[in-house]
Amino acid sequence: MQAISSTTGEVIASHGAAAANALGLTTQTPMKAIYLTSGKSRGLKIGGQQLELRHARDWELLLPGQPAGDAVRALAWAGPERAAETLKALKRRLPAETVQTLLNLRGRLPTWLAQEVSSLARG
Repeated sequence: MQAISSTTGEVIASHGAAAANALGLTTQTPMKAIYLTSGKSRGLKIGGQQLELRHARDWELLLPGQPAGDAVRALAWAGPERAAETLKALKRRLPAETVQTLLNLRGRLPTWLAQEVSSLARG
């Protein structure tokens, strides 16, 4: 994915389901390799593996490859209905610096998510 990103100039990040799995929020492993991109949605075949790139909003592509960015994508995947419980699990799993980075991103997140993330500051 780094080679594609370098070649095209696109931001490419893990899909929310993969991010949630990497952060230990779910044991489900995505069956299909899906990535989020600032470019157009498309399918790719690399080394016999079928990949899907899905166009995403700017806020979903924050900090690709970093735990705070993965947390944003995992929360987006969880949605407003499960954001509070997902945040509780994230707070237990993430180091304080990552939680602070997530708090610092609030101004770039949609209102529903910024409000949920703000609860991290309240304890």
